[in-house]
Amino acid sequence: MNVLLLGSGAREHAIAWKLSQSPKLTNLFVAPGNPGTASLATNLPIDADDFDEIVRVCKQRRIDLAVVGSEDPIAAGLVDRLTVEGIAAFGPTKDAAQIESSKVFAKELMSRHGIPTAPFGIFDHESEARAYIDAAEGSLVVKADGLARGKGVIVTDSKESAQDAVTRIMRDRAFGAAGDRVVIEQRLFGPEVSAHAFTDGKTVAHMPFSCDHKPIFDGDEGPNTGGMGAYSPPGWLDPAGEARVRSEVTETAIKAMFDEGRPYKGVLYPGVLCDSSGLMVLEFNCRFGDPEAQVLFPRLESDLLEALWAVANNTLAGVDLRWSDHACVGVVLASGGYPGSYETGLPIDGLEDLDPDVIVFHAGTAEGDDGRLVTAGGRVLTVSALGPDLEAARNKAYANVERIRFDGMHYRRDIGARAVGTTAAGT
Repeated sequence: MNVLLLGSGAREHAIAWKLSQSPKLTNLFVAPGNPGTASLATNLPIDADDFDEIVRVCKQRRIDLAVVGSEDPIAAGLVDRLTVEGIAAFGPTKDAAQIESSKVFAKELMSRHGIPTAPFGIFDHESEARAYIDAAEGSLVVKADGLARGKGVIVTDSKESAQDAVTRIMRDRAFGAAGDRVVIEQRLFGPEVSAHAFTDGKTVAHMPFSCDHKPIFDGDEGPNTGGMGAYSPPGWLDPAGEARVRSEVTETAIKAMFDEGRPYKGVLYPGVLCDSSGLMVLEFNCRFGDPEAQVLFPRLESDLLEALWAVANNTLAGVDLRWSDHACVGVVLASGGYPGSYETGLPIDGLEDLDPDVIVFHAGTAEGDDGRLVTAGGRVLTVSALGPDLEAARNKAYANVERIRFDGMHYRRDIGARAVGTTAAGT
């Protein structure tokens, strides 16, 4: 089977890494890819926004399945275009992808179908948003309605900071057109879990749970990022809690989308806050999480290509997915200054010194003029390690992180720490 994977981040490297292990795979192409995917597949210099070129390449290369990795081309309708052209594609349609591309749509869907979520208001005008904040009690979260690469959510702790968030989003246009509308909701406190599942619109195949660390600094301090690391499984979530998330959130949402005439196919990934008082949905995502993919795929023992093909062809009921009992921890290495401005083109050293069973997924990397690997983005690498339990996986990941070097390299030292009762790497 010939497969085209669209994307260039660590998530796409993780998908390519797992797809390359499939006995059903003939040729794997990644567009545009990165130096990591180049070791597994043929990278193609295609812009994910150039739908005409993507279709042309699919026909030229006799692509059997296109896998759309990132949310922007999904939200723009790439899966719809590929389907019209007779090319099988993994991912939701543009209408179905609104569950991520519009926080307003997601909130209203949850309200209509009884999916638990925080109380909220929706605002098109800055003055109305400000009035809502003035009348609100407790802390608030201000969200840009549209896609903002994981950075359009501002968590506040006072009316003043909430008003500042409205200024940033609606007046200063920090996230462009994504901030034309905002959702303002009650701030929730407690541990969050990522609940990925494959679905062909009817059948749902749940994946193991995972946990992301979004803020840039240890202790969840500082601004949100695309994700600074992840771990799987979360030992703090009991089987009853897992069952509730799967039934009350994921399965209910997929049925709701089907009932509303927007059947959802692909991977659905809700972020859910779980504590002793119950559960609340923070958001839905229409693609694999990053960095969650980097800790989920190392645990997948069965054929990923078989699963993706089944989703695209409505035969998921016939697929048996098997997952390792081992834990996995992934630590993101970022450029100094991220998520603000940062320098690129810095040489990366130490990758040849890592343990053979540790996996490094590339995100913001490039090949320099002299052939050396250099930094080329905010999040540069994810170092992922398996272990018989979370503590062992965590120790292995950090032991290998310490062997990698580039100027200004920043990483959190507490990925998974709370789950194993420690505060930072090496303690």
